[in-house]
Amino acid sequence: MQVRDATAEDLTSVMNVLDGAVLAVDVEAVRASIGRDATLVAVSDDGQVLGALVLDGCHIEAVAVRRRRRGQGIGTALIETAADRRISLTAEFDVDVRPFYESLGFAVDSLEEPGRCRGVYRPAE
Repeated sequence: MQVRDATAEDLTSVMNVLDGAVLAVDVEAVRASIGRDATLVAVSDDGQVLGALVLDGCHIEAVAVRRRRRGQGIGTALIETAADRRISLTAEFDVDVRPFYESLGFAVDSLEEPGRCRGVYRPAE
């Protein structure tokens, strides 16, 4: 598996992964982010998109992994690659994935919206 920038040819696969995770991400926003160091894909050796991460500046708009490939370090690899490319990262997410973000070093706080959290990641200086 490798993580790389998404290409225009990956758009359908990226949207399938995000839709499969029930994430509401505008296809036009994803299309605009491709080729701008803002959408990453994790791909298998045979080129299948296994996961995707969409950034808006330093904010993670969405990160998702195909259901049958979860728990294999793909989401971690996507976020670590994004962190290598940004000064810091932020994300808003459901409380059930809080342990995932905390395991990556995000400082996490609860939001006023029930069941939602916000995380901030800054690499050690």
